[in-house]
Amino acid sequence: MTTLTSEAATQGTRSPPDAWRLEVFRKPQMDDPEAARALRSMEELGVQSIRSARVGHGYLLSPDLDAATVERLARELLVDPVLEDLRLTAPCTTPAAPTASADFGDPGSSLHRLLVMRRPGVMDPVAWTVEHTLARTGTSTRVLSFRAWELYGEPSAAELQTLATRLFANEVIEEVLIDSEALHFELPGAHAQRAAEVNEIVALVDASDERLEALSTEGCLSLTLVEMHAIAAHFRELGREPTACELETLAQTWSEHCKHKTFCGIIEMDGERIDNLLTVTIKAATIELDRPWCVSVFHDNAGVVEFVDGWHLAFKVETHNHPSAIDPYGGAGTGIGGVIRDILGVGLGAKPIANTDSFFVGPLDLPAEDLPKGCMHPRRILRGVVAGVRDYGNRMGIPTVNGGLWVDPGYVGNPLVYAGTVGLMPADCVAKSVAPGDAIVVCGGRTGRD
Repeated sequence: MTTLTSEAATQGTRSPPDAWRLEVFRKPQMDDPEAARALRSMEELGVQSIRSARVGHGYLLSPDLDAATVERLARELLVDPVLEDLRLTAPCTTPAAPTASADFGDPGSSLHRLLVMRRPGVMDPVAWTVEHTLARTGTSTRVLSFRAWELYGEPSAAELQTLATRLFANEVIEEVLIDSEALHFELPGAHAQRAAEVNEIVALVDASDERLEALSTEGCLSLTLVEMHAIAAHFRELGREPTACELETLAQTWSEHCKHKTFCGIIEMDGERIDNLLTVTIKAATIELDRPWCVSVFHDNAGVVEFVDGWHLAFKVETHNHPSAIDPYGGAGTGIGGVIRDILGVGLGAKPIANTDSFFVGPLDLPAEDLPKGCMHPRRILRGVVAGVRDYGNRMGIPTVNGGLWVDPGYVGNPLVYAGTVGLMPADCVAKSVAPGDAIVVCGGRTGRD
């Protein structure tokens, strides 16, 4: 174990963090499956200039810990000495660049490091787990996690940017540093200031149409002018302006994801006028069939059907198409997470017992030159959505018991991802009522930017 304390000039707009930095890499002679997959994905993106790659799992720990304590924590918790090596860097210093060896890297190539970490305010489950595990051993420290990619080759600046934004990170929730070691450890002041302004007043009631549209665009509210008029009229009746929090809440409640505005809206196609697609198709067929074993449909978080005496089955399936097209792993993961949540929330609660999935993607042998600009290759999407459903469900102890894969050129630009969960519940727990004064209990991780 070597402690790297070499001084280096400040890179980027921030200095190296005032924190202990631990980076854990596979030993050079050991296989690195994650890096091997990344190299294949680079080829799919048309980047041929990287000769070798490896990835390290990194952690930032509070600077008030002494070196002996940090080394002990790393040895006992974070590093497998048989498979992994540790790089330990003191606070406020830049880690020394690793040198190429016979086992890894090309001495004739340049080394580039890409560091990926969660943006301030975004939930960091890995760091949370390490932090709470350390607390159980009597060590109190703040922890942040990151990934360190080391690439040997001669990539251009544009190629590095492509890898950073299309392969290694999701810019919505993650920050990427290219050949810079200026990781953040404290929340920037702007975020603290924004938190203090969460109840700021938004001048909306007497705003012009141009201003209403600008408020929707600038705030990423995705509200139409008609919807902004409705909100303005509501608060005009109340005799006050909305707070930013109230406006955000309405925007999310009226979003496509929550309100299904396309399904519920009026669609005109081939001379036919459809008022609420969901109602006149799926819902209409279910109501017309009116099966007696359908206990609860289109009413609660999930559908409920009869099973055996004293027990019902709850089932929920939802699509996560566009999120999966942008971030396959996270899109499919939040899809299966959402339906698990809905099974837990139907009636007085059902127990999730099984997951299911169906994936529709473009041809897996699609030539790179035929991939539309801005789209991920179908192979990458498929790997991501399979991993997202698997990790969110199986690792909770909920098995994925069946699924399917369909391939067609029509899904290249927008894959179709179905995620479903089955739950078991007592027959007398289907109905629930909510009344003012009821207590609300929130369980789980802290809600952040994501």
